[in-house]
Amino acid sequence: MKFTLCSSSSELRYPVVEGLPGRTNKNILEPEPSVKVDNFVKKVNAQASNHETRKLVMSSNLMPQHIQESHVGKKQLEAPGRKLEFVRTLLIDNYDSYTYNIYQELSVINGLPPVVVRNDDLTWKDVCHYLYEENAFDNIVISPGPGSPTCPADIGICLQVLLDCWNVPILGVCLGHQALGYVHGAKVVHASEPVHGRLSEIEHNGCVLFNDIPSGHNSGFKVVRYHSLVIDAESLPDELIPIAWTSSVNALSFIETKESDVASKFADGSFSRKPKNGSYSPSSHSGKVQSERVLMGIMHSSRPHYGVQFHPESVATCHGRQIFKNFRKITEDYWLRSRASFINARNFPFNARMQMPHVGRLLTDVPKHRQPLNNADGQLYNNVNNKSFSGMVDMVNLLHPSITIKDLRLKWKKFKHLAGQVGGARNIFCELFGQDKAENTFWLDSSSIEKRRARFSFMGGKGGALWKQVTFKLSDKSDMALKGSGLLSVQDAQGSIKFSFLEEGFLDFLKKELLSFCYDEKDYEELPFDFHGGYIGYLGYNLKVECGVDSNHHRSKTPDACFFFADNLVVVDHRNDDVYILSVDEVCRPLTPWLDDTEQKLLNLKASATGEGKKPTLLALQSSLCQGSFLADKSREAYIEDVDKCLEYIKDGESYELCLTTQMRKRIGDIDSLGLYLHLREKNPAPYAAWLNFSDEDLSICCSSPERFLQLDRNGVLEAKPIKGTVARGATPEEDEQRKLQLQYSEKDQAENLMIVDLLRNDLGRVCEPGSVHVPRLMDVESYATVHTMVSTIRGQKRSDVTAIDCVRAAFPGGSMTGAPKLRSMELLDSIETSSRGIYSGSIGFFSYNQTFDLNIVIRTVVIHEGEASIGAGGAIVALSNPEDEYEEMVLKTRAPAKAVLEFL
Repeated sequence: MKFTLCSSSSELRYPVVEGLPGRTNKNILEPEPSVKVDNFVKKVNAQASNHETRKLVMSSNLMPQHIQESHVGKKQLEAPGRKLEFVRTLLIDNYDSYTYNIYQELSVINGLPPVVVRNDDLTWKDVCHYLYEENAFDNIVISPGPGSPTCPADIGICLQVLLDCWNVPILGVCLGHQALGYVHGAKVVHASEPVHGRLSEIEHNGCVLFNDIPSGHNSGFKVVRYHSLVIDAESLPDELIPIAWTSSVNALSFIETKESDVASKFADGSFSRKPKNGSYSPSSHSGKVQSERVLMGIMHSSRPHYGVQFHPESVATCHGRQIFKNFRKITEDYWLRSRASFINARNFPFNARMQMPHVGRLLTDVPKHRQPLNNADGQLYNNVNNKSFSGMVDMVNLLHPSITIKDLRLKWKKFKHLAGQVGGARNIFCELFGQDKAENTFWLDSSSIEKRRARFSFMGGKGGALWKQVTFKLSDKSDMALKGSGLLSVQDAQGSIKFSFLEEGFLDFLKKELLSFCYDEKDYEELPFDFHGGYIGYLGYNLKVECGVDSNHHRSKTPDACFFFADNLVVVDHRNDDVYILSVDEVCRPLTPWLDDTEQKLLNLKASATGEGKKPTLLALQSSLCQGSFLADKSREAYIEDVDKCLEYIKDGESYELCLTTQMRKRIGDIDSLGLYLHLREKNPAPYAAWLNFSDEDLSICCSSPERFLQLDRNGVLEAKPIKGTVARGATPEEDEQRKLQLQYSEKDQAENLMIVDLLRNDLGRVCEPGSVHVPRLMDVESYATVHTMVSTIRGQKRSDVTAIDCVRAAFPGGSMTGAPKLRSMELLDSIETSSRGIYSGSIGFFSYNQTFDLNIVIRTVVIHEGEASIGAGGAIVALSNPEDEYEEMVLKTRAPAKAVLEFL
């Protein structure tokens, strides 16, 4: 998605709108071919839409089972006087990162998931066809989004929908709210202060959209705001009525609202209820109050169109769900009042969620040379009984007949309380896999297990017959036609290497691989962990081009993805002090002696008196390479200048939050990289630490990450644990506690964290059951060896019709490393940052053969590649950011890994 930055003047002009059908007495089924806004002409579509080829595809496997069973067949629209059994919503997505939070709410409230389309997916003729010929929808919701309604590239089809769908209920959220005002003549201007991730108390006039919702100061109606632009209340035309506004001047932090959440009487409003030509106007008793109050809601005087500037879908908004319930009631009442003949004409065969052009691309990424099936039951793929993956293996055969199905068998042994007897995970790894420079080894290392943050460590090396290394490098950045494609090399256990070109990218390859495995769940049902063998490695940040971004501005020096297929591994249970050894192979092959050999090595392992084992010896170094410290890609002045650029983008509404980063580098030559990792884990232990050594790539990764990106367990539960907010530990217990409280009550850090929590809720909402996404922990402060961090936890129940890779594609890269809205923010960051992030900001972890996975966020990490050590770091830039403080936070995050390197050298 490309974007065009529009005017940044303090007042954004209302355009002359030409080429649109008239607002009244016009046949909306005969649209004009283009929309002209401020001399910008956006072609709708030169060719007439072919509705025979672009018909809606019914896909009942894309909706929750309980809804599917309840609503198969035609929608039940009863005679006038009966409520709609369920409500069908067209949700127009303005490329936002909160749209699927709205999707989740509407799915629960409407009894049916809405159909989501991007604002440039459909032509105006398509919209008319689905609304008025097929009668496919009961209402429309226009999402938030970056940019301004004055910029056609930002708002797409929404302006014409608002102008000409006068007889369809519409709710606009944030950008959609601004668009509703804009198309009717109101001015959209810069707010006196950008407000992102902060809350305000809201007062309303009691209109139906706010039924059963309190109003005013201390009423408990507090909402989350993400916006830099507002509708100028003075410019409202007569046909638009103000219905809500802020009841206090200052925005509040989340903690402030929780601590002051005391109900009281409704406060007096700053907007009068006195009619002015059929509308309501701000009271004129205080011009100062009038300028300080911010318009938070409008409605059309004669159409069923509403807009709210705040975000009712945010996890921290009070009464947000009630607003969506009220909009459903508005929709029901509107159609009940309409002519019976028109209502009865709106019957539509609606088995489930409709799949329109470009809709559901996350779940139906079928190769171009094959088309999906659509059988009588509305299923995209035929199901066949299979030992483990009912339907899944057949899907692989349908899509890629050349893929060989692998029938796997798992064998394992458990040794109770052995870990402590042999000196712990460190000794086990060094003894079993630390020889010969630990070539081609891995270690997902839960080196910080306090407060049960992590429990298991997984380690291994070059294994048995199924072992292989897969390495992926994206095509040249300049070739836009090859977006996401690249060269894959696969090295097998015998050392043979095969190369292939992946047109559809690495994630598609990994998805096919995982779907090709057949297994018996009884093999692992007694194991307490979810990695039983499979792919283990990293996804580089540049794989964002496989997740919606148009291009990478910078090419990575390291491979964009690198994984081992681990068929033999050792697992340490830190909670119970147990050790497990596992071996997976194909059923057709005889068992290997690896389990017996490894058992003997473990039993013979003798721990040293300290339980720490021998320290690895340092290889000879050239002294000239050891001198000096790390050098940053950008100077302090350049980084601060970049922060200022980010703040300008935020001020103009292009982003709510931008996670700006840079790299620190140092030439170190040939060192004992395993020894460096062991030193790093001792100085800065972390729950999602990792060691990866891809010897053939001259690449070692020493990671001490405290942050989980995404986990999928065997019960289908997805979990994300984003970190936003970091402060150094104090020198004394008193100072340390003071700094912890400073972080907990920091308005800026709370805003950062809340924005990313809502973003991750959105990403999980794309692939989780409606109503299942929740936040069990919000803004908890966790303490580590060198820093305090603010951590939240988001969970949801994965839908049965999506795969593990679908879940990763929906959320990668982690929102804590991008900002929000994610796509626009990544494009802006690519234009500001001067080098590739490479492995930094990506993810390290595993994909088990049974489609569970656990991935971290690559931060606090030393990447050693071709004799150079690099450390990435950065921070979230929000409207409250101070450029100098942002630079200091970036340096703080590099301190622990950089110090470990310099100490080791």
